[in-house]
Amino acid sequence: MSLPRTPSFRLEGRRALVTGASSGIGLACASALADAGAEVMMVARGADRLEEAAAALRSGGAKVGSRALDIADIPALRAFVAAEKPFDILVNAAGMARHSAALETTEADFDAVAAINIKAAYFVAQAVAQGLIAAGKPGSLIQISSQMGHVGGVDRAVYCATKHAVEGMTKAMAMEWGPHGIRVNTICPTFILTPLTQPTFDDPARRAWIEEKIKLGRVGRVEDVMGAVLYLASDAGAMVTGTALKVDGGWTAG
Repeated sequence: MSLPRTPSFRLEGRRALVTGASSGIGLACASALADAGAEVMMVARGADRLEEAAAALRSGGAKVGSRALDIADIPALRAFVAAEKPFDILVNAAGMARHSAALETTEADFDAVAAINIKAAYFVAQAVAQGLIAAGKPGSLIQISSQMGHVGGVDRAVYCATKHAVEGMTKAMAMEWGPHGIRVNTICPTFILTPLTQPTFDDPARRAWIEEKIKLGRVGRVEDVMGAVLYLASDAGAMVTGTALKVDGGWTAG
């Protein structure tokens, strides 16, 4: 009898682009992909912190490169991706949050958050997909979205708007690019303790609200996202596209 075999989570021979890679979830994703054998290009705005992170991974034997780049600069983003060999994997972990009550949102804050969370997310996926399609290669494009792409949150109208948009564009891109063998998915973490979320955790009332909502009874860690990234990036997730993988500790369950 021929028994089915578990698909591989290994990524040897594949190239990955990870944005927002100098810290937090982005760095964790870059580490996970590199540990699985991928060649990883790490991208972030801050050159010094990015190179420090890349050097730390290289010291452990990882195949890692780095490039300081603001992905909100769409012409520079497109030129960078076009000049590279096609990336088999994209993990877009770049993100921004400027929280305020909806009645107090400024146009400047709206534009700043949307520029990273929607516009840059859209065009980095487009650029990587264009390279794959031109080369006739399949691929896996992963957006680090949020549980807030599925629910609302107090003082988070702009952030929720951008993450709901990411969920919508991911479904549409999955439909368009599926015939090319390109899978497009999101990972939707709950509150993960990172520099981006630290101000929220510093507020005792906000932290209590978060911990009450998470059914597993603890806040998220960057390590909680690493397995999800490997699943979607590898052959283990070969039939998964147009979907959201919620790493939310049960927040959105009800």
